[in-house]
Amino acid sequence: MSYIATEAGVTPQIIASMQREISPWSDLKSIWQTYRLLRRLKPTIVHTHTFKAGAVGRIAAKLAGVPIIVHTFHGHVFHGYWGNFISNFIVMVEQSLGKMTTSILTVSQKVLDDLLHYKIASPSKMSVLPLGLDLEKFRAAQHIKGRLRAELGIDETIPLIGIVGRLVPIKNHHLFLQAAKQAIDLGYKGQFLVIGGGELEEDLMAFSQTLGIRDAVQFLGWRQDLPTIYADLDVLVLSSNNEGTPVSIIEAMASGTPVVATDVGGVSDLVKPNTTGYLVPAQDAPALAQNMLAALEDGHMYTADAQEFVLDRHNLQRLFDSVETLYDQLILDLYAN
Repeated sequence: MSYIATEAGVTPQIIASMQREISPWSDLKSIWQTYRLLRRLKPTIVHTHTFKAGAVGRIAAKLAGVPIIVHTFHGHVFHGYWGNFISNFIVMVEQSLGKMTTSILTVSQKVLDDLLHYKIASPSKMSVLPLGLDLEKFRAAQHIKGRLRAELGIDETIPLIGIVGRLVPIKNHHLFLQAAKQAIDLGYKGQFLVIGGGELEEDLMAFSQTLGIRDAVQFLGWRQDLPTIYADLDVLVLSSNNEGTPVSIIEAMASGTPVVATDVGGVSDLVKPNTTGYLVPAQDAPALAQNMLAALEDGHMYTADAQEFVLDRHNLQRLFDSVETLYDQLILDLYAN
């Protein structure tokens, strides 16, 4: 995603040893390289995100004597990713990291509730800061309606149901494909689009073949032109087993695209039944299929409220203002003590 930094005019400092997988030697090397960088820069605040970078960054910041350490949980990996042993180990690591963190932010109330349940840190350290995105390009998406269909050679009369996200187990694309099969059995005559890349791509292609729906499913891979995608989707689906605040839902709502999602993590902070979209139980393919078809028929009734909600609550300027206020308060508290 380096193109985002380029577009913003930011030159990132790359820690070459940083990687998603747990690797003791590479992780120790990442901590050392980050520590050296922080000793040189001498920041007043270090703000980390995600589990791996959050661990590396906070340990390095503590060793480097950084006075204020902030971490944002966009979700968590306490369940749904690994077995009990690793999950319990991660909880213990986060509890230890919580002791060295000045302020902990979560993107939704549900994530905050989970952190409190797992005793990750003192409640006084934690608060909700909703995700903020540049949504103007999505608000204008309907002005470019038709581009994706023209690219794919799909007539405007053919309905399109899509899913946007990494092709990894936690996103549960298998459930999406199972629901697609059931929707077809119920009479759906359109196409399904899978946007994103990841480790499960070949497996998901094979699974759609096994289900007998391969001709109805197109895998588009990674795309940067997401407004073009949402402009032509009739329904956006999220089938995850766990989520913090799903970016794809915010983008779809801002684009005026109806949303059907599993009721996991912080999804219910965004999707309100009969108001902003459709919620279904996790792992329930029949319910997902039925709600996908319902959204095709009636989803337009909720798009105006959904768009207004995310443009107000999840716009980028609101996030900037909130973070600036937080940093100012943390600095005032630091020098007051």
